[in-house]
Amino acid sequence: MSSHNSSGPLALGPPGQLLLQPLWDQVRARAALAQSPPFAVLFSITAYLGCCLPFVLLDLLCPRVRALRRYKVHPDCWPSARQLLGCLGRTVCQHVALLLPASLLHCARGPAPWPREAPELLQLARHVLGCLLLFDAEVFAWHVLHHRVPWLYRTFHKLHHQHAASFALATQYMGAWELLSLGFFHVLNVVLLQCHPLSVLAFHLLNIWLSVEDHSGYDFPWSTHRLVPFGWYGGVAHHDLHHSQFNCNFAPYFTHWDRILGTLRSAPAK
Repeated sequence: MSSHNSSGPLALGPPGQLLLQPLWDQVRARAALAQSPPFAVLFSITAYLGCCLPFVLLDLLCPRVRALRRYKVHPDCWPSARQLLGCLGRTVCQHVALLLPASLLHCARGPAPWPREAPELLQLARHVLGCLLLFDAEVFAWHVLHHRVPWLYRTFHKLHHQHAASFALATQYMGAWELLSLGFFHVLNVVLLQCHPLSVLAFHLLNIWLSVEDHSGYDFPWSTHRLVPFGWYGGVAHHDLHHSQFNCNFAPYFTHWDRILGTLRSAPAK
């Protein structure tokens, strides 16, 4: 992470840095709030629910608007109110029970000073992509292990497969061990790559969105896997196949690890 923390006037930087500097100045002006434990919990829940909300609204409309069903992986299947509320309740409880204590422990060490300079745009893009690739590899290994060892699957991962037809609010429907593991990988990667706080924020938001999109059950013409060329990115139908068949498509986002280990399975074309 950048250590520039001087109190003198900010020198003009490269164009990519100047582009992000106004945004970073706004974030840095609220550093005390942003580094507080309650804010970490509130921000994480708000970001997650904000990503889920469009798909939840679609789930509520789908039984009444038949035109929406053409975009669903399972056109005649949508979550009940009980399922939605159950997933929401578990998410909120786990954020309070797990994330808040972790944030308190982190803040007990004292908040790290934030750099005055924003990252360059290309640096931010490299760090976010690097974090995504590392996270993808780590979760792939964790995921394969927890499927191949029956005790691990029954004890820690089976809960996430409770909903055969996935939906957005089921993205974080998982046990404490799984949620803590994903959180550990997230933190480990930004530390390994020494990411700027703004890059950490961008990675956090993108990671949540991609995860929610993969569990949403909706395959739109603008979905991420249709924007990434050469089949490098799996997408919602790719991940839905994992939830229905269990023994394929273990990587959360990209396809190269499944291709290398022979666990890649293509979703049937609609």
